[in-house]
Amino acid sequence: MRRSRLVGFLTSVLLAAGAALTGAATAQASPAAVTGGYVALGDSYSSGVGSGSYIGSSGDCKRSTKAYPYLWAAAHSPSSFDFTACSGARTGDVLAGQLGPLGSSTGLVSISIGGNDAGFADVMTTCVLQSESSCLARINTARAYVGQTLPGNLDSVYSAIRTKAPNARVVVIGYPRFYKLGTSCIGLSETRRKAINDASDLLNTTIAKRAADHGFTFGDVRSPFTGHEICSGSAWLHSVNWLNIGESYHPTAAGQSGGYLPVLNSAA
Repeated sequence: MRRSRLVGFLTSVLLAAGAALTGAATAQASPAAVTGGYVALGDSYSSGVGSGSYIGSSGDCKRSTKAYPYLWAAAHSPSSFDFTACSGARTGDVLAGQLGPLGSSTGLVSISIGGNDAGFADVMTTCVLQSESSCLARINTARAYVGQTLPGNLDSVYSAIRTKAPNARVVVIGYPRFYKLGTSCIGLSETRRKAINDASDLLNTTIAKRAADHGFTFGDVRSPFTGHEICSGSAWLHSVNWLNIGESYHPTAAGQSGGYLPVLNSAA
């Protein structure tokens, strides 16, 4: 009887210890629960251009039910969800038309912004349609803008977010590298592809620095997109889509759910 009780006691202790360890591991792996409302700001990478299933009432903003903000809200059921991200948005557009839902009860804000300020669409158009020298020159112009002008624009947006949502956790999400290098690929030369990737890295570094200086969290999507760039054979980004040019160089639905959503999950 004593042996039976001893075995039972030891079994209970081991089970309790296992549960405690499992619980601790789960707690470490999962971010703290967000309390309050969630507001999703930003440009086409946040609105979900390229992923389809656009919400009719969003019009030209092309907000998608497959975009990472919508997927996060569906999975976590925040007390409120306001989705104001819009295709084509620049920093000035965020300041002028997206911040209305922010308030003291906002618990989480996500935003991707800066690519359109730097002339992303024009860079890609130039690199696809014009000479290599024109492509590189346009990229250099964009890099100069990112280094000299964009930081101040980002500061204005981030300061306004903090003023309007003083209690929110703010996650600033970056952009993927667009091309897989070192492989044969129809279209742009290796030189153009590398220059575009390097410019994307500069954009991410600039955004991350400004976000950190405001006490915000930077969500880096480059790692989850590695192996899923254009030319990878398993791309989570659209290449040039001549039938729907606006979706070119935007994440697919898989890119939203497999690339962006996990980054927000880990940072929120």
